Amino acid sequence: MERVYNFSAGPSCLPESVLKKAAEEMLCYRDSGQSVMEMSHRSKVYEEIIKGCESLLREVMQIPDNYKVLFLQGGASSQFAMIPLNLMNGSGKADFVLTGQWAKKAYQEAARYGACNVVASSADKTFTYIPALDPAAFTKDADYFHICLNNTIYGTKFNKLPETGNVPLVADLSSCILSEPIDVSKFGMVYAGAQKNMGPAGLTVVIIREDLIGHARDITPTMFNYQTHADNGSMYNTPPTYSIYICKLVLEWIQNEIGGLEKMAEINRAKAAMLYDFLDSSKLFRGTVVKEDRSIMNIPFVTGDAELDKKFVKEAEAAGFINLKGHRTVGGMRASIYNAMPTEGVKALVAFMQKFEQDNA
Repeated sequence: MERVYNFSAGPSCLPESVLKKAAEEMLCYRDSGQSVMEMSHRSKVYEEIIKGCESLLREVMQIPDNYKVLFLQGGASSQFAMIPLNLMNGSGKADFVLTGQWAKKAYQEAARYGACNVVASSADKTFTYIPALDPAAFTKDADYFHICLNNTIYGTKFNKLPETGNVPLVADLSSCILSEPIDVSKFGMVYAGAQKNMGPAGLTVVIIREDLIGHARDITPTMFNYQTHADNGSMYNTPPTYSIYICKLVLEWIQNEIGGLEKMAEINRAKAAMLYDFLDSSKLFRGTVVKEDRSIMNIPFVTGDAELDKKFVKEAEAAGFINLKGHRTVGGMRASIYNAMPTEGVKALVAFMQKFEQDNA
């Protein structure tokens, strides 16, 4: 069977060259005589993999030396508790911008540990825009200010970062990390689940400024303390070894085949423009997000007719375009066009949408 075009929001498609490389090394990684899945995480051969992955990530993202890179487990959702346990221990306050389900969950979890202020929300219009921020509403002595930079479900993105002054800006980058260059130094901490743009599910990456480590509450579980993982090179316990290995292969693909994040961004913006241009000119389909806040990774769209939406999803799947059904809170469709989605896949989807429009006008 031929490979389909997988528009899943995550776990998502991986670069074919990465999958082929992993297949080649499945039974025997280099000259080790074993699979990466089998080897001890304490072995010298695996030490080269995890250290190589961190080194590549630092190079590709241009991570400053005063930031720690942590390879963790528990998904990005575990960070919703880890962040307040480690960071919300000065004033006991934190600010949040609610732009979707994950930002809301981060807020709700943190509210168990301290005073959480909702600076702004776009819930009034089903999170179809990024709300304007009034600095007067910011908590001056907050321990951190949290945003979800790109919203997987609703397809919005912060194109301008909040100016938080001395308050550390913390961002969930799960659905946009490695899609374009970002200035890590503007953040106190960023974190991301790997299963969208970095590799398979099971790995969570945290990039945190060193001065923010070492202030965890006494009640913080050992495994939820950033200090634990920083002090042990992400090897306090068995890390998600195979996911880290695949992440390393993805980073090699970005660096060697794509040509870095600037080039990756060019490709991603061109793919997104192709689909948005069609949606803006279509008489049947329309995007759901205001133009100025559109994501280049996640593109939700609808026909305006729930039954026609279902028909589209069914026919698209039969034609080899899978996982286009929108999130239940939005309905309609959503095309997640992460790094590994080839340009040809977006072209083919647009052609299919054009034909569907002609047949159902």
